Amino acid sequence: AKLRESGGDSGRPGESLRLSCVNDGWHGNSWCMGWFRQAPGKELEGLAAIVSDGSTRCAESVKGRFTISKDNAKNILYLQMNSLKPEDTAVYYCAADSWDILRLGLDYEYWGQGTQVTVSS
Repeated sequence: AKLRESGGDSGRPGESLRLSCVNDGWHGNSWCMGWFRQAPGKELEGLAAIVSDGSTRCAESVKGRFTISKDNAKNILYLQMNSLKPEDTAVYYCAADSWDILRLGLDYEYWGQGTQVTVSS
């Protein structure tokens, strides 16, 4: 499986960005996919996850601002990020595997290479 993130950019506080994660070569009826980020000097943090039945979960730190979704026809995972803050600056990763338990931990089998998001005024 190969996951490719895109959509990372530089933005100002209050703006919005949408990240995409294309899933090449991995398909399954049961799955869980998630978004994670790693800010400079900090540990990898789980942000949001979605499973094959459409259920989603979002970390408290971004709840109400970030939304995860998936276009199953195109096999693309999205992260809509609104009301961006400087503390959202990080490298953002998507991850996936066939264990269809909704979770924000790091125990995913497949990972993308990451896309940089920088928020500053």
